[in-house]
Amino acid sequence: MPAGRRPDLRRWERGLYARGCARVAGVDEAGRGPLAGPVAAAAVFLAPERRWVGLDDSKALTPSQRQTLYRRLTGDPDVDWAVAMVDAAEIDRWNIREATHQAMRRALAGLRCAPDHVLVDGLPVPALGFPQTAIVRGDAASRSIAAASILAKVTRDQWMTEEAERRYPGYGFAVHKGYGTPEHLAALAHLGPCPLHRRSFAPVREQLAPDVQLELGWPPL
Repeated sequence: MPAGRRPDLRRWERGLYARGCARVAGVDEAGRGPLAGPVAAAAVFLAPERRWVGLDDSKALTPSQRQTLYRRLTGDPDVDWAVAMVDAAEIDRWNIREATHQAMRRALAGLRCAPDHVLVDGLPVPALGFPQTAIVRGDAASRSIAAASILAKVTRDQWMTEEAERRYPGYGFAVHKGYGTPEHLAALAHLGPCPLHRRSFAPVREQLAPDVQLELGWPPL
């Protein structure tokens, strides 16, 4: 692709519409890497005839741009969307990969109408329930996935800023959103884990009592 030229974010959707798929949804997640808080996933169907100026991978947008697009997407009655979150306890019970897949399945189940095909960011999702195409870095290649990435990230960030900060002040959740920043690690060492922390993640597990670590299967036998 020539330097400076933006990719065609409707290429994947156009190909599926040409094959007879009337409803193509995009799915993406936010929050796989943090030490605390839920992982979120969003599913989005955008009407093929609509143009969305400024729509891009959430990581390529500023917080202000994400908020603006979030309001436009969620406020448009022609956009079919849903967001689902899987909490820290469920992440510890399964693992982050399966928790992410569960969030994606729940988000798709929350759409008003079932999709004919799903574009998934990353690798294929087992037992998704719909025909799917997995696209590595799909949030930068498909506008449906890009829209899902924005909804998932903004929803999770808002939850961490408002709900997590209110429930457990002192950890700085409103600032770092649960990621393992130096400030978060310092608070974790000082205060110990709270119920929002993912105990199966090594930096959190190391702060737990030895008997609790054994319950989590650490160290492995």
